[in-house]
Amino acid sequence: MKPFQILYDIRSFKYKKMKKALSCLMTSLISLSVLAQTAASDSKYNQHQAFRSTSVFPSRNSEYRSVNGNTGKRYWQNKANYKIDVTLDTAIHTIEGRVEIKYINNSPDELNYVWLQLDQNIFREDARAALTSKPQNRQSDNGNFSGGVKIKSVSAKEKAGEIKSSYFVTDTRMQIRLSKPIKENGGSITFRIVYSFSVPENRKIRMGRLKSSEGWIYQIAQWYPRMCVYDDLQGWNTLPYLGTGEFYLEYGDFDFTIHVPSDHLVVASGELVNPKEVLTKNELKQFYIAQQSDSTVIIRGVDDVRAKRKISKKGYASWHFRMQNSREVVWASSPAFVWDAAKINLPRGKTALAQSVYPLESAGKNKWDRSTEFIKGVIEYCSKKWYTYPYKNAIHVAGKFNGSEYPGMVFSNINYKGAELFNIVNHEFGHYLFPMIVGSNERKHAWMDEGFTTFINILCAGDFNGGEFKLPKEAFNLHKAAREVFDEKSEPVMTLPDVMQPRNFNKSQYGKTAVALFLLRTQILGEQRFDYAFKSYISNWAYKHPEPFDFFKIMDNAAGESLEWFWKGWFINNWKLDQAVKSVEYIKNDPTQGSIISIENLDQMVMPAVIDIKESAGRINRIILPVEIWQRGSVWPFKYPSTTPIESVIIDPDFIFPDKNAVNNIYRSTQN
Repeated sequence: MKPFQILYDIRSFKYKKMKKALSCLMTSLISLSVLAQTAASDSKYNQHQAFRSTSVFPSRNSEYRSVNGNTGKRYWQNKANYKIDVTLDTAIHTIEGRVEIKYINNSPDELNYVWLQLDQNIFREDARAALTSKPQNRQSDNGNFSGGVKIKSVSAKEKAGEIKSSYFVTDTRMQIRLSKPIKENGGSITFRIVYSFSVPENRKIRMGRLKSSEGWIYQIAQWYPRMCVYDDLQGWNTLPYLGTGEFYLEYGDFDFTIHVPSDHLVVASGELVNPKEVLTKNELKQFYIAQQSDSTVIIRGVDDVRAKRKISKKGYASWHFRMQNSREVVWASSPAFVWDAAKINLPRGKTALAQSVYPLESAGKNKWDRSTEFIKGVIEYCSKKWYTYPYKNAIHVAGKFNGSEYPGMVFSNINYKGAELFNIVNHEFGHYLFPMIVGSNERKHAWMDEGFTTFINILCAGDFNGGEFKLPKEAFNLHKAAREVFDEKSEPVMTLPDVMQPRNFNKSQYGKTAVALFLLRTQILGEQRFDYAFKSYISNWAYKHPEPFDFFKIMDNAAGESLEWFWKGWFINNWKLDQAVKSVEYIKNDPTQGSIISIENLDQMVMPAVIDIKESAGRINRIILPVEIWQRGSVWPFKYPSTTPIESVIIDPDFIFPDKNAVNNIYRSTQN
């Protein structure tokens, strides 16, 4: 209701000379409310924007996605199964091989062409990533590096045999044009692609090689042509790979063989099929012991690395791996790896194997010697709390990268130790939930994996080893965080990663999203409702492709709360929070008869209000008001049963909300 309308109603009462007068309390409340709303000229708040009656959710009547955020009865997604065979040539640092892809079209549409991702093309000098980056941020080694995928042949298996296919490469994507369409509702086709690429050294993104004291470390990701996602939202998802936006991938089964020099140790996503053929007798013995051990077991120690591996008289060894229902696979290879492992205990008697491989430079007390312990703790906690870890192995590889996450494997830096090492393990292995299991579109919505993972990291850090690495109390002072996250140059969370300014990316996609979920859990829904809804989202969208509004809807429905105001304020818009104490008035100027306290919302974001009131007698009471108080305007007066003069009123006394201006949060009496 607008202020002038309230004034008109009050005047009409006077003009009609109503015989029944309002009580003193009601008169006080109405008059204070009118004065407050008419005087709030500095407020940017508009309740009609915050609580607009029309839904912010897209209007969709689909059997594929339910209105309650779950998958619909006829939800579909396509599948890609891969059989890969590659050779690592360490003399010239190249990978050569072939991939056979069986693509299954479960969509209701015939497909006349398909799109694949060639992520290695980001290292080409003419790549869009290079041309749209500042020189210091270029992805390739230098101007002389010959990066990118070299496609040698593309063919399709048909009844008549293997037929050469027409294809077209544009930046980090390749289109294969089909002679016959792939039938809808389960039709399939099998492609074979022969390719090669050079492994960069001075890379600036996710994969490459590093020279250690005992030889090269190769961390290999984005190493085969991968199918783009065809979904019910957009059809083919073909945004180019520019570096900031990560990946959106179909699920499928993998069977892959890697040929490397025989002195190398290889670790990979999935399960090693032929351990007896590629491990030494002692490695095999220790490998089996580790599978039954709750403490870390050395499989290949420092002395073993110095002595060099002697697994075969042949120049190369072939490592064979399999992985089912995964979005991708990666691997690492080196003669320099120390290798240790321990058993991960999972719900319902299941187990997995935590493993760490690292060079001599990383070995030692309070270095990578605790990596496996950290993996075990993080995965056991998250499996019990959210969703059981689905893979046979969880492998941490030391190399050049600050942190890159993949199904069953993580790459990070050889120099990490102590709390820094725990934090990277906590975050990167936390990603097994998002996006490895819940397959959101990272290319568009980085916050749905980075922010969600950062949120669960907060809880896991508080749990590990009795809170050894829990966040300090000052980390939860969100008044300080507000100055960073809600500054004038910040951008909405739901901004494409490659569109967002680099200075805002971490603050928004990681920090702001994590803070939002933390507050939703602790201040709005409570742990019981939030955890149930969050786990409902994970279990319903496991191995599927949710979009943001699926998440919003499932949280609303499972928690039983209309949260559109929350999603609008924190994710869709770039709104800011500024709550203030406006005034304190005594009823009939007598504090013993109670007080009317008015608080104000000065900016567009709304949140509940937590208020501490201290009386001169020393009593402190806490009042918690729901977010609905802001539905009627920017000012909310409420009655407080004071018995002595009020000494102070503090809104958000624990600094739990990201209030951008703490100065106006406090009222202090001038009469004391």
